[in-house]
Amino acid sequence: MKSDTHPEYHAITVVMTDGSSFQTRSCYGKEGDTLRLDIDPKSHPAWTGVQRIMDTGGQVAKFNKKFAGLGLKRG
Repeated sequence: MKSDTHPEYHAITVVMTDGSSFQTRSCYGKEGDTLRLDIDPKSHPAWTGVQRIMDTGGQVAKFNKKFAGLGLKRG
């Protein structure tokens, strides 16, 4: 087997959307890094059954502005 083919596996901290956190091991980042989640099982509609629009960085507003005039015309 070739040497140095596997990524480094180390401990990181994962922070959920509600601020709670836990330690796990991952290949993400470096030892001791923090991974902050935008969507997790506590906020995702697939698990909660509640639909809500998360406008991260104004993307929904940008979409609505760009396509405001687009629609079916009835006549």
